[in-house]
Amino acid sequence: MERTTCCVVGGGPAGMVLGLLLARAGVEVTVLEKHGDFLRDFRGDTVHPSTLRLLDDLGLADRFAALPQRHVHSIQLPIGRGGELFTVGEIGSLPGKYNYVAMVPQWDLLDLLADEANREPTFQLRTNTEVTSFLMERGRVTGVRYRDRTSGSTGELRATLTVACDGRGSLARNLPELGLQEFACPMDVWWFRLPREESDPQGLVANVGERFLSAMIDRGDYWQCAALIPKGADAKCRAEGLDRFLAAFTEATPWMRRGAAGP
Repeated sequence: MERTTCCVVGGGPAGMVLGLLLARAGVEVTVLEKHGDFLRDFRGDTVHPSTLRLLDDLGLADRFAALPQRHVHSIQLPIGRGGELFTVGEIGSLPGKYNYVAMVPQWDLLDLLADEANREPTFQLRTNTEVTSFLMERGRVTGVRYRDRTSGSTGELRATLTVACDGRGSLARNLPELGLQEFACPMDVWWFRLPREESDPQGLVANVGERFLSAMIDRGDYWQCAALIPKGADAKCRAEGLDRFLAAFTEATPWMRRGAAGP
């Protein structure tokens, strides 16, 4: 029977940082990640000043700085019919050296954390390993059941401590002991990308249109865009077609008149 001291479910930023910290403290830790790698698009690629300070505290500032990244120092909002951009948030005015938001592909950050953690003898990262349920004894979680997505085999991993870091689809959310309380959200979000030119604004740009609100994140050669649409309106918006969507989007961003990929 497989055993470990701490089983971390999910190899995202939370799971990998926890695994690294525990391993550095000499704790035997196993991180189970259901995917074979970290390559997923439109994830949380914003690394905020507080996280930058954390990476510095972990001794990873130099390695992180070497990753390809874009720094966001301000938040801009178009005002009036002409859409003139005004700065409404100055991240650069924050005290300390980390007065910016770093835009870094999450897979690069996770690869860095995994490489650093794998240097510790008590750390193990198992990819393509999907946790399917928790092991329970007398009302207490004692480990997990998992499925190897490569071979299809199943197994059990017992642990003194099990930590669920598996995000929005977390198995722990369904445990009746937690008494999960859900709150309605009045909107959905469409994620898509638009090409960016050097003459475009820099940083984070918020847009206010008649049909929706949106935000555009400067990713260097493209914009990572989020459009907030009414809850449950996805099918209706898709039926209206991409051309109408882009017309409504560029109405709020008159300086953006180029093609799109997505949503």
